[in-house]
Amino acid sequence: MAGVITNDMKPVMPGKIATTFVLGRKRLYDIVNNNPSVEFQTSDIINNPHVNSALQVDIPGQVSADSIGSTLYSGPGGQVDFVRGASRSRDGKAIIALRSTAKDGVVSRIVPFLDLGGGVVTSRADVHYVVTEYGIANLFGKSVRGRARELINIAHPSFRETLEKECNRIKWLQDLPCGQVEAAQD
Repeated sequence: MAGVITNDMKPVMPGKIATTFVLGRKRLYDIVNNNPSVEFQTSDIINNPHVNSALQVDIPGQVSADSIGSTLYSGPGGQVDFVRGASRSRDGKAIIALRSTAKDGVVSRIVPFLDLGGGVVTSRADVHYVVTEYGIANLFGKSVRGRARELINIAHPSFRETLEKECNRIKWLQDLPCGQVEAAQD
């Protein structure tokens, strides 16, 4: 209503708020009713993994799909529902597919940590596989060290060395006896 949200920079449905549903008070329903700037679509369009996927995946396997740091790009959507549904189906596998970089290759989407303030939409416990154009990382049942190795291997080649250095710095790539993990991370 104040004109501060324009959606002009969106590559898909520019100038529109795209949603599957709204939930709120009568004032909200009055605002969205017959509003040409609000586009209601079915969940197979709004949650299309070819259009709306992860923004960042960190080395432990946490997925941010709605924000980069404290900058919100969307609501949390249905990603976790799809991931959990896939996991619970017979022979199902939870897969997060994303391009390895953003901003024309300048930014890695596989990062040591989600940017400060970034929301975890899908937890590391829910993600079985992460797929980029460089391969498939099988995270299911793996330690942080195993996850780090898998994700570094599917990161864009120009970011692999930096990811490996950061993982070594915080000791995620070292073999540690049980009980020494906390001390190593300090």
